[in-house]
Amino acid sequence: MKVKVIPVLEDNYMYLVIDEHTREAVAVDVAVPKRLLEIAGREGVSLTTVLTTHHHWDHARGNAELVRLQPGLAVMGADERICALTRRLVHGEELRFGAIHVRCLLTPGHTSGHMSYFLWEDECPDPPALFSGDSLSVAGCGWRLEGTAQQMYQSLAETLSNLPPQTKVFCGHEHTLSNLEFAQKVEPCNDHVRAKLSWAQKRDEDDVPTVPSTLGEELLYNPFLRVVEEPVRKFTGQVAPAQVLEALCKERASFQHTSEPLQPQARALLALQWGLLSVPQQK
Repeated sequence: MKVKVIPVLEDNYMYLVIDEHTREAVAVDVAVPKRLLEIAGREGVSLTTVLTTHHHWDHARGNAELVRLQPGLAVMGADERICALTRRLVHGEELRFGAIHVRCLLTPGHTSGHMSYFLWEDECPDPPALFSGDSLSVAGCGWRLEGTAQQMYQSLAETLSNLPPQTKVFCGHEHTLSNLEFAQKVEPCNDHVRAKLSWAQKRDEDDVPTVPSTLGEELLYNPFLRVVEEPVRKFTGQVAPAQVLEALCKERASFQHTSEPLQPQARALLALQWGLLSVPQQK
């Protein structure tokens, strides 16, 4: 199983997952379809399926054009709001593409219909892969826009954290540096945070992606996976895991607003990308 990491838009990632024996390929979160097809052509693969983590514009905007350019393509996801959806998936459903197995994991929180995808090959020494969209990122997680803090806690602590620690995490955005800066505020004495932040700063200087991480690493420095740890509880002033998570989300919002305040135009653009606003039709 080969994974092509494809940076798109301002800070998004889309992915091309290739079965190296059959040359069948699956795309994850198609935002720029022509670029995806160019890379698929260079790789000499047959693209059969799109897996979409959630319906937001910056993860699903390319589906319709991709289907137009390549008729017959399957577009899969858990949310009916996903553009050009041809098959709705459910939690625990398993798919197969060549030798690649896919387990669909419903991870609500960022959106109510957010699906993460766990991929592996039988009898293969390579570690499995998790395509987590905006449910889990390197040292962070997506904004909780739909659902409850308890649902988001269950998605992170129960559904994802119990996957094998060697699992490679391929997330939806390059937010690693700001995530780690916040993680350092939460746990200033965490040596794993300090080391990862130094590493991420070098990657940022070199303009190189920071994905993938591994799930085992995330458990060491991602505060949103460490809500039962005493330093994280102390930072939030909460004890119950879901309340710790909710307090962390509020603190992060305040932290990012202070460090990088958004202008009104940027806020409107983000709302449009997340599907919270729609463009009025011309009369």
